[in-house]
Amino acid sequence: MADIDIRDNRQKGRLEAYEDGQVVGLIVYFTLDATPAALVAVHTVVEEGHEGKGIAGALVREFYTMAGREGVPVVPLCPYASGWARRHPDEAPAAPAGAVRAAEEQLKAGPPRR
Repeated sequence: MADIDIRDNRQKGRLEAYEDGQVVGLIVYFTLDATPAALVAVHTVVEEGHEGKGIAGALVREFYTMAGREGVPVVPLCPYASGWARRHPDEAPAAPAGAVRAAEEQLKAGPPRR
């Protein structure tokens, strides 16, 4: 993988991967407005021409690391993030069932508040 710089753009609800100053991948997410709080991964995207470089996996790994620093679980509603979590249970602890239900309800209610 080339030098990838991953940055949290909390204002836009995006964890972004940069290569040569350009966004080449991202996770769209929101912060759960419930107790317990959580970071909720909704969608993972890698730009065309950048697939197969490990960018999506690096984003999800950093997303879990970021949540760990904040002391909150990750709810991986995104299919890619969910699959990654199943393949890496040592790095991706399961979210409490209540957080998962609350995240699903918040997502159904509409776009996350910023």
